Amino acid sequence: MKLFTRERPKVALVLGGGSARGLAHLGCLQVLEREGITCDLVVGASIGSLLGAIYALGIPLAKAEKRALRTDWRDIVKLRISKFGLSDGRGLEQIIREEIEDKKFEDLKIPLAVVTTDIERGEEVVFTSGPLSKVILASCSLPGIFAPVRIGDKLLLDGGIKHTVPVGVARRLGATFVIACDVGFCVRTGKIQNVFQILVQAFQIKGQELNYYQSMTADVVIRPDLKDIDQASFHRGKEAMDAGVKATEEAMAELKRKLKFHSFLR
Repeated sequence: MKLFTRERPKVALVLGGGSARGLAHLGCLQVLEREGITCDLVVGASIGSLLGAIYALGIPLAKAEKRALRTDWRDIVKLRISKFGLSDGRGLEQIIREEIEDKKFEDLKIPLAVVTTDIERGEEVVFTSGPLSKVILASCSLPGIFAPVRIGDKLLLDGGIKHTVPVGVARRLGATFVIACDVGFCVRTGKIQNVFQILVQAFQIKGQELNYYQSMTADVVIRPDLKDIDQASFHRGKEAMDAGVKATEEAMAELKRKLKFHSFLR
């Protein structure tokens, strides 16, 4: 499947997963918008799909920032334990609907691709049409935390299971120039004291490696320095956004030079 032909180069913006760390994407988007950098396609996984939809719908980023800064992890999860997860996803779905209402892909001002994972088949499922909210809910549903989302004959979870930074998806959709925002994982250093810390650290290390290999084929990679902000630290959202702003500003000279070289800047 391709959204674009090769008649002329197409610029894609790729926003990966990261939960609270993904709020750095908002800072990235603010700088791109301020600098007049436009894209032909947005590809998002996990929180990148929600923030990508907000951007592609033309919703003011300042409004999204205010909403993010008053969001707490407990508002998102709202524990309702089932055999599939700690939460049935109602809190997360409510936040998504508050942000994008009942919009569809057809309402977007910029084409958007949302990456999910079919947990029963082990396959990626990429959506480019239909209602947005349920698809984004699936893409944001962390395994074990949120229950999977059934769409058609597929049982879907977080797009970041297979694509933490879905550069390859953007390429397959026809993008010829890719800007990727990689918010990384929270790999800590120090003494490990229990099995829970081992499991969390192993997840972070594995995710960091996957991020590196998936983002390396992008033309420009923006990597905010998020230090010890972990995936649940929504109370540190302002720090994450500021880090996104700083990293994007630092990458701007390279980005503009490469876009100009490829005759993309307009």
